[in-house]
Amino acid sequence: MTNILTTPEKDGKEPQLPKKSKAEDIMKKWGIPLAAVVGLLLFFMPTPEGLSAEAQKAIAIFTASLILWITTPIPIYLTSIMAILLLPLVGAVKDQEVAFGTLGFDVIWLMVAAFILTSAMMKSNLGRRFALWMVTSFGKTPTRTLLVLIIINFVLAFFVPSTTARATLMVPICLILLEVYRAMPGSSNLGKVMMLQGVQADAIATSGVMTATSGNIIAVGFINEQAGGHIGYIDWLLASMPTAIITMGLTFFIGLKLFSIKGESNFQHAMGTLKDELKKLGSFSLNEKKALIIFVCTVILWATGDYQKGWFGFAISTEQTAVLAALFCLLPRVGVLTWKEANIKWELMIFAAGAYAVGNALDKSKGAEWMIKNVVSFLGLEHMSHALVYVVVVFLSMYSHLIFTSKTVRVTILIPAFIALAKSLGMDPVPLALAAAMTMTYTITLPPHSKVNTIYFGTGYFSVLDQVKYAIVTCFIGASVISLSIFTWFKLLGL
Repeated sequence: MTNILTTPEKDGKEPQLPKKSKAEDIMKKWGIPLAAVVGLLLFFMPTPEGLSAEAQKAIAIFTASLILWITTPIPIYLTSIMAILLLPLVGAVKDQEVAFGTLGFDVIWLMVAAFILTSAMMKSNLGRRFALWMVTSFGKTPTRTLLVLIIINFVLAFFVPSTTARATLMVPICLILLEVYRAMPGSSNLGKVMMLQGVQADAIATSGVMTATSGNIIAVGFINEQAGGHIGYIDWLLASMPTAIITMGLTFFIGLKLFSIKGESNFQHAMGTLKDELKKLGSFSLNEKKALIIFVCTVILWATGDYQKGWFGFAISTEQTAVLAALFCLLPRVGVLTWKEANIKWELMIFAAGAYAVGNALDKSKGAEWMIKNVVSFLGLEHMSHALVYVVVVFLSMYSHLIFTSKTVRVTILIPAFIALAKSLGMDPVPLALAAAMTMTYTITLPPHSKVNTIYFGTGYFSVLDQVKYAIVTCFIGASVISLSIFTWFKLLGL
């Protein structure tokens, strides 16, 4: 990809994503017939021993939906609508509430609130101001600048619950930096490592914060609904953030070894230009002040969730806090948004509802448990020690993004499967599913694996080989750190 990504300041447009590949075109062409054939075969085949008729129907709908979600011949939300309709219609669930009730799940409300908070952050310019202030205040050397950009990504993960939104915010700032440093795309190691670490910091920081992406929220929904867990905002943060920091710290220094920046541009004159960009924002606007107050109060409520009952006699849940914050963002005179300005992705809401519907149908009908038992038997996992199963699952989950380009789809497929696996082996499903969920954001190996990758790749500062080389090492380190934390840190946390 040779074109250079333009910044919003230059043309008013968001970074463009690359065109679909031939492989994706083929998948789109054959997705519907493949889903229909496979679904019908599974639906009408003789019912295998140990499998109920309801479970067989649920497996057929799930498999057909899965094919359509992956190949995307039609929008993913339409597939979910069809799945929700078919589950009670064909008798895959006895109570239609299992299918139609999913849109009322707490997690759906949390996702709606997350999109409203994202819109408030973007409209108020609070995120851009913070990033420029951090760089101009602390980025005095090339290495320190790179480190500051990573810290910004981690901080934004708490406030901007969208990986793509954070990338869209960060890339223009990186481009401003590199333009000032006269770093040439394709030849500058500074440009390579800055953009690649931007990709990785976005993904790894996301793994540390439950609300940093809808995939994490969906995973928690499965863990709490199907595994009997009680994972909340702080539980996720305490379990995952240390592994994210350790992984990012290790890979930060590895990146500097892979792409040495010694001898590149003098940074001193660059600070003037960046300070000018910060000055253009002027003093804090009223909207920025409102957004800052809302976000700080939201984080405080999330952080104190486990103590509120003792303090006040009642507790505000993660979902209630998020909806309360969204309410304040939208309140006339108090908030910073109108309803029309809230960029709520309703198609993702419908998709998540359908994903929960087929996932819960598989769980309630014991279809998932039956499938996993057969997979366990085929792979011989039942003969492995529980410790080895943990490690195998974490590494399989980490590298599953090489097959599934959507982390939301991966969560939908793998987390219920791993929960069923743990149950079938007599293991506690909560730590296994949580560890697997922590790997789901590591979609960093190739440009098409996430929109974040393609946005950064579109700058032209690194090649596919650069990304693969760095990502293979990072994924291995991440999986290793998470695996070790299961037997150490998780135990200390009581997971």
